[in-house]
Amino acid sequence: MNDRALQSTLVSAHKAASRPALTGAQALIDALVEAGVEVIFGYPGGAVLPVYDALHGERRLRHVLVRHEQAAVHAAEGYARTTGKAGVVLVTSGPGMSNTTTGLLDALCDSVAVVCISGQVASNLIGSDAFQECDALGISRPVTKWNAQIRSADQVRSLVRKAFREATQGRPGPVLLDFPKDVQLASFVPVLDGDADEVAKSRQKPLPRAALREAAALIRAAKRPVFYGGGGLINSGLAATDAFTQLVRRTGAPCTLTLMGLGAYPASDPQFLGMLGMHGTLEANLAMHNADLVVCVGARFDDRVTGKLSEFCPNAKKIHLDIDPASINKLVRVDVPIVGDGAQLLQALNEELAPFALDSARLQPWWSMIAEWRAENSLGFDKREDCIVPQQLMQSLQTQLEGRDAIVSTDVGQHQMWAAQHLKFEQPHRWLTSGGAGTMGYGLPAAIGAQIAHPDKLVVCVSGDASVLMNIQELSTAMQHRTPVKLVLCNNGYMGMVRQWQELIHEGRYSHSYTEALPDFVAVAKGFGWKARRVTDPAELEAALAECLASDGPFFLDVAVAAQENCFPMIANGCGHQHVMLGANRVYAG
Repeated sequence: MNDRALQSTLVSAHKAASRPALTGAQALIDALVEAGVEVIFGYPGGAVLPVYDALHGERRLRHVLVRHEQAAVHAAEGYARTTGKAGVVLVTSGPGMSNTTTGLLDALCDSVAVVCISGQVASNLIGSDAFQECDALGISRPVTKWNAQIRSADQVRSLVRKAFREATQGRPGPVLLDFPKDVQLASFVPVLDGDADEVAKSRQKPLPRAALREAAALIRAAKRPVFYGGGGLINSGLAATDAFTQLVRRTGAPCTLTLMGLGAYPASDPQFLGMLGMHGTLEANLAMHNADLVVCVGARFDDRVTGKLSEFCPNAKKIHLDIDPASINKLVRVDVPIVGDGAQLLQALNEELAPFALDSARLQPWWSMIAEWRAENSLGFDKREDCIVPQQLMQSLQTQLEGRDAIVSTDVGQHQMWAAQHLKFEQPHRWLTSGGAGTMGYGLPAAIGAQIAHPDKLVVCVSGDASVLMNIQELSTAMQHRTPVKLVLCNNGYMGMVRQWQELIHEGRYSHSYTEALPDFVAVAKGFGWKARRVTDPAELEAALAECLASDGPFFLDVAVAAQENCFPMIANGCGHQHVMLGANRVYAG
């Protein structure tokens, strides 16, 4: 060793000797702060107590104590989807970890970045059936993008960095780090190694110019084009949704969005046809069926969107832009596949089209066809004097939300579809719902997570009487953390969507879909400290909604709605877009 190398070694040794030792738990806290984390959603337990001890008095991180680990993941999803950051979850071993799996599945299906850290029994006890031990890696593998176990305290920093990269880069999704208790307690002297060897250096991939030119040529030639955007478009960020809006307006073509894509294009724009799919508008579904070109951005051709695959867009060329190559040609063969970042691809596609003047008159016959479908008023409904119909509830809620830039979450079922049909979103990150997994119990914790991220915004959860019971304990979380969430309950006394399918498909055999013995929701909410009210009279609905939304704290509004109202439009199972049910005995075939 030469003198310079010896001197460098001695200096490094001196610095290491003067640097305080850290435990694995303390290293985790530092790594989370380094990653830009501000909020953790969690629930303590024996195998993660060293980390909670490190959190004691920690001012750099806010910990939100939930009441169930599934709710922790949903709250982290709400936080992530409204901020563009990864949500972070901290739970204990065994049932603490296993309770997260429904939330992790939800995040995986809907491409939400979540980093879940689960405590584990001490390393020497793994495999011994110790108290609260479980195979966290095995259990979480099917519901995460990536998972790993931290084997030594000096791995914490690098594995946390990798976890955030895996969660946020490419197609976002959940990841899990399993953290044995002895590793949390182990001490080590950290090496300040810088970021060069750990931080992934993003290399700009060349744009697929040939495919973009081909796509632009198809768009210019199309007589009946439709733009179709999904949740991946929103995940790509504001630059992507702005570029998508510019592209749609440049072409003069109609635009539709999936359930997960709502807000990616302004709902008030006349080119917007409404939501696509099983409970989408007549004009959106028939436009897709009759199109000669479909431009799909950030969607995966889900079965609730495509209907009968063999009849999906039968006469259309198809362009598919997506960050995930595995989504291309997975269900629907496309003519021009384009893989990459949504914002970059959409901006480049705009540039390809910029030199060409697109005559709006070329699409006039197409818009005339769409106008006929719009005239059917597929979302129309009849009000009643004797009770509140669910559509009236959603329409009244929309009226009161206009101009307030609110964030709305939902649970899963009929109320979710009515909300998607009647609520209007002008911007992304204002609509939170469970799409791919269809998770009842998602709405309330997701709303709490969004409210934590945006304390000054109006956050409303639209739920159903069956869904809200799945995670109703989170009313306590909202009170403890002073999140003024408004919960609007569409209460029909049934598992509404199950009942609807049983009526339409199973000849009215309502097998276990009537939710008997429902609680007095007002009494329950007040028991948790919420303000609450029940409304049954249509004449009182507007005043009740106004009271709810104006409350300075959490408010639970229980709205009794018509018990057996069905959600239309509807594409029946096994049918294509051209067969749309507008009512129980009315099918529009076009």
